[in-house]
Amino acid sequence: MPMTQSPQSLNGLRVLVVDDEADIREFITVVLESHGMSVKAVASAQAALEVLEPFHPDVLVCDLRMPGESGYDLIRQIRELEAKQGGHLPATAITAYQNEDWEESHQAGFEAHLHKFAQPSEWVEMIAKLAGRSFSPSQDL
Repeated sequence: MPMTQSPQSLNGLRVLVVDDEADIREFITVVLESHGMSVKAVASAQAALEVLEPFHPDVLVCDLRMPGESGYDLIRQIRELEAKQGGHLPATAITAYQNEDWEESHQAGFEAHLHKFAQPSEWVEMIAKLAGRSFSPSQDL
Protein backbone atom coordinates (compact mmCIF):
# COMPACT_ATOMS: atom_id res chain seq x y z
CA MET A 1 0.00 0.00 0.00
CA PRO A 2 1.49 3.40 -0.95
CA MET A 3 2.37 5.71 1.89
CA THR A 4 0.55 9.02 2.02
CA GLN A 5 1.49 12.02 4.07
CA SER A 6 -0.50 12.48 7.24
CA PRO A 7 -1.56 15.80 8.76
CA GLN A 8 1.68 15.61 10.74
CA SER A 9 3.50 16.28 7.46
CA LEU A 10 2.39 19.89 7.99
CA ASN A 11 4.15 20.00 11.37
CA GLY A 12 6.78 22.69 11.48
CA LEU A 13 5.72 24.34 8.23
CA ARG A 14 6.46 28.06 8.72
CA VAL A 15 3.74 30.45 7.53
CA LEU A 16 3.97 34.24 7.56
CA VAL A 17 0.50 35.83 7.76
CA VAL A 18 0.16 39.53 6.91
CA ASP A 19 -3.18 41.23 7.54
CA ASP A 20 -4.09 44.54 9.15
CA GLU A 21 -7.21 43.02 10.76
CA ALA A 22 -6.36 41.40 14.11
CA ASP A 23 -9.34 39.03 14.06
CA ILE A 24 -8.36 37.67 10.64
CA ARG A 25 -4.74 37.18 11.77
CA GLU A 26 -5.97 35.34 14.86
CA PHE A 27 -8.39 33.14 12.90
CA ILE A 28 -5.77 32.10 10.34
CA THR A 29 -3.19 31.52 13.08
CA VAL A 30 -5.53 29.26 15.08
CA VAL A 31 -6.49 27.24 11.99
CA LEU A 32 -2.92 26.72 10.82
CA GLU A 33 -1.43 26.07 14.27
CA SER A 34 -4.11 23.43 14.89
CA HIS A 35 -2.51 21.54 12.00
CA GLY A 36 1.00 21.77 13.42
CA MET A 37 2.21 24.77 11.47
CA SER A 38 4.37 27.49 12.98
CA VAL A 39 2.76 30.87 12.30
CA LYS A 40 4.13 34.40 12.55
CA ALA A 41 1.31 36.92 12.11
CA VAL A 42 2.00 40.62 11.51
CA ALA A 43 -0.16 43.66 10.75
CA SER A 44 1.76 45.39 7.96
CA ALA A 45 4.01 44.99 4.95
CA GLN A 46 6.84 46.71 6.84
CA ALA A 47 6.52 44.28 9.77
CA ALA A 48 6.53 41.38 7.30
CA LEU A 49 9.78 42.57 5.72
CA GLU A 50 11.34 42.86 9.19
CA VAL A 51 10.54 39.25 10.15
CA LEU A 52 11.09 37.70 6.72
CA GLU A 53 14.75 36.79 7.17
CA PRO A 54 14.76 35.70 10.82
CA PHE A 55 11.51 33.68 10.52
CA HIS A 56 12.33 32.26 7.06
CA PRO A 57 8.74 31.27 6.14
CA ASP A 58 7.83 28.40 3.82
CA VAL A 59 4.64 30.17 2.69
CA LEU A 60 3.34 33.75 2.72
CA VAL A 61 -0.36 34.54 3.27
CA CYS A 62 -0.98 38.22 2.59
CA ASP A 63 -3.97 40.55 2.53
CA LEU A 64 -4.11 42.60 -0.65
CA ARG A 65 -5.69 45.73 0.83
CA MET A 66 -3.92 47.19 3.84
CA PRO A 67 -3.31 50.78 4.91
CA GLY A 68 0.06 52.11 3.84
CA GLU A 69 1.81 49.48 1.77
CA SER A 70 -0.56 46.98 0.20
CA GLY A 71 -0.10 43.27 -0.29
CA TYR A 72 0.75 44.05 -3.91
CA ASP A 73 3.58 46.31 -2.72
CA LEU A 74 4.86 43.63 -0.33
CA ILE A 75 4.93 40.80 -2.85
CA ARG A 76 6.70 42.99 -5.40
CA GLN A 77 9.38 43.84 -2.81
CA ILE A 78 9.79 40.17 -1.90
CA ARG A 79 10.08 39.15 -5.57
CA GLU A 80 12.71 41.88 -6.10
CA LEU A 81 14.70 40.56 -3.13
CA GLU A 82 14.46 37.03 -4.52
CA ALA A 83 15.74 38.20 -7.90
CA LYS A 84 18.83 39.60 -6.16
CA GLN A 85 19.36 36.95 -3.48
CA GLY A 86 17.81 33.82 -4.98
CA GLY A 87 15.14 31.61 -3.50
CA HIS A 88 11.38 31.71 -3.84
CA LEU A 89 8.62 32.18 -1.25
CA PRO A 90 5.29 30.65 -2.35
CA ALA A 91 2.52 33.16 -1.65
CA THR A 92 -1.25 33.39 -1.57
CA ALA A 93 -3.18 36.63 -1.70
CA ILE A 94 -6.20 36.92 0.57
CA THR A 95 -9.09 39.31 0.26
CA ALA A 96 -12.50 40.01 1.71
CA TYR A 97 -13.68 41.29 -1.66
CA GLN A 98 -15.34 38.89 -4.10
CA ASN A 99 -14.36 40.94 -7.13
CA GLU A 100 -10.65 41.31 -6.29
CA ASP A 101 -8.68 40.80 -9.49
CA TRP A 102 -6.93 37.41 -9.47
CA GLU A 103 -5.02 38.30 -12.63
CA GLU A 104 -3.56 41.43 -11.03
CA SER A 105 -2.48 39.53 -7.91
CA HIS A 106 -0.95 36.78 -10.07
CA GLN A 107 0.98 39.33 -12.14
CA ALA A 108 2.22 40.97 -8.94
CA GLY A 109 3.74 37.64 -7.83
CA PHE A 110 1.12 35.65 -5.91
CA GLU A 111 0.63 32.01 -6.91
CA ALA A 112 -2.80 31.67 -5.33
CA HIS A 113 -5.81 33.71 -4.25
CA LEU A 114 -8.16 32.88 -1.38
CA HIS A 115 -11.17 34.58 0.15
CA LYS A 116 -10.62 35.57 3.80
CA PHE A 117 -13.78 33.76 4.84
CA ALA A 118 -12.93 30.45 3.17
CA GLN A 119 -13.48 27.25 5.12
CA PRO A 120 -10.59 26.24 7.42
CA SER A 121 -9.94 23.13 5.32
CA GLU A 122 -9.50 25.38 2.26
CA TRP A 123 -6.86 27.39 4.12
CA VAL A 124 -4.95 24.26 5.09
CA GLU A 125 -5.22 22.73 1.61
CA MET A 126 -3.95 25.92 -0.03
CA ILE A 127 -0.98 26.26 2.32
CA ALA A 128 -0.10 22.58 1.93
CA LYS A 129 -0.29 22.85 -1.86
CA LEU A 130 1.91 25.95 -1.97
CA ALA A 131 4.45 24.22 0.29
CA GLY A 132 4.44 21.08 -1.85
CA ARG A 133 2.85 18.97 0.87
CA SER A 134 -0.29 16.88 0.68
CA PHE A 135 -3.42 17.32 2.73
CA SER A 136 -7.04 16.34 2.27
CA PRO A 137 -10.04 17.48 4.33
CA SER A 138 -10.51 13.91 5.54
CA GLN A 139 -7.22 14.37 7.42
CA ASP A 140 -8.64 17.36 9.28
CA LEU A 141 -7.87 17.25 13.00
